[in-house]
Amino acid sequence: MNQPYNPTEYDDIPQPIRDGAGWWDLGPRDVMRDLENPDMFVPPATDAGTLPNLKFSFSDTYMQLNEGGWSREVTVRQLPIATTLAGVNMALTPGGVRELHWHQQAEWSIMLVGRARITAVDQNGRNFIADVGVGDLWYFPPGIPHSIQGLEEGCEFLLVFDDGKFSDLNTLSISDWFAHTPKDVLSANFGVPESDFAHIPNQQVYIFQGSMPGPLEKQQIPDPFGTVPKTFTHRLLAQEPLVTPGGTVRIVDSTNFPISTAVAAALVEVKPGAMRELHWHPNADEWQYYISGMGRMTVFGANGTARTFDYRAGDVGYVPRAFGHYIQNTGNQSLWFLEMFKSDRFEDVSLNQWMALTPHQLVQENLNVGPEFMTALRNEKWPVVKYPGFSYYPSTNRENPYSSK
Repeated sequence: MNQPYNPTEYDDIPQPIRDGAGWWDLGPRDVMRDLENPDMFVPPATDAGTLPNLKFSFSDTYMQLNEGGWSREVTVRQLPIATTLAGVNMALTPGGVRELHWHQQAEWSIMLVGRARITAVDQNGRNFIADVGVGDLWYFPPGIPHSIQGLEEGCEFLLVFDDGKFSDLNTLSISDWFAHTPKDVLSANFGVPESDFAHIPNQQVYIFQGSMPGPLEKQQIPDPFGTVPKTFTHRLLAQEPLVTPGGTVRIVDSTNFPISTAVAAALVEVKPGAMRELHWHPNADEWQYYISGMGRMTVFGANGTARTFDYRAGDVGYVPRAFGHYIQNTGNQSLWFLEMFKSDRFEDVSLNQWMALTPHQLVQENLNVGPEFMTALRNEKWPVVKYPGFSYYPSTNRENPYSSK
C-alpha cells in the first residue's frame, strides 16, 4: 500500500485546493492523469452540478491489431452520452486493406496521415475509385459497398458513423458473407465450380495485408453505367477558410459536399491565447475529435450546471444539442479539432451575435453589465474563433491543420 507523503516535499504536484476550498490529496493517485486534466482535478469555481462525462480518449479504448493495420473505436459503450455519432480511428500499412464491406450507417472520414485508395460501387452499378491524402474527406451512404487500402506511406484516418451504437467490428463484410454461404450456392450464383471456393476465409478477415496497388489510372475499370453523380470525396484543405485573428474554420456539409447528407462538420483552428467563442448548436449534438494541441471546454447545461474538461490530441469530446460551450487554447501551439454533427447542415448560434442583435437596453437591464460590454456589442462582427478585443477580418490562410504553429 502507498504511504502518505509530506505535501511540502511535492510542491510541484497539483492539489485539489482552490481559494481555501478543498484539501491535500494524500492517498494513492495517478499524478500524470491529474496533470493532464487540471480543470477536472481542480474545477473552476463556476463549475457546478452533475453533468455527465463529456470526454473519452482513444488511448483508453481497445486496440484491434491485424496484419495490415489496426483499429480502435469510441462509441456509446465507451462514452455513454454520445448517442448520435461513433468514431473509429484506423491505420493501414502500405498495401494494408480494410476489406470489401458495407454498413447500415453512413460513413464520413478524414485522412490524418498518409494516403489511401478507396473504391465503391453505388446502387445503380456505378463505380468510384480515388486516392485520398491528408485533409481529404470521403463519405459513403448506408449500404454502399466500399474498401480502403493504404498506399506507399501507409495511412491513418478517422471514421465517423451516424449511430452512437455502431461498432466497426460488426459490419457487413464480404469474407464473412462468403464464409456463411454454402459453397454450392456460391457456385450457382457466380457460375463457377465449387472448387474455386475451397480456400476462402472461414470468418471475417476485417483488415489484411494486401499487395501494393498499381497506379490509379491502371486500376480504373470502365463502367457501362457511368460515374457516380455526386463524388464520394472532398478536399477540405483546398476549401477557403474563414480566417480571424484567433484562428481558422472550414465548414463542410451538404451545401458544399452534396453526398454528405447525414454528417456535417467543421475543422477548427484556435491559435495560442484564443478561444472558440461562446455558442451552441440548435440542430444536433456535437461530437468532437482533437487532432493537435491542448484545449479546455466548459459546457453549460442549464439549472445551474456547468462542467469543464481538458482535451489533447486523440481525445473525443461531446456536447448535447443546444448546450452552451466554448473552447480555449491552453497550450503554446495551434489547437486543431473537428466538430461533427448528425445533420445535413452545420448550424451555429453565437452568443455575441445574439446579444448584438437584441435591443441593447434589454440586454443591459437583463445582465446589469457595464458600458464597455455594450460598446463591444455595437462593434461586434461575430467571428467563430476570436481573440478577446479583436474583430473579424478576411484573409487567405491555408495552413496545414497538423502543423505545430
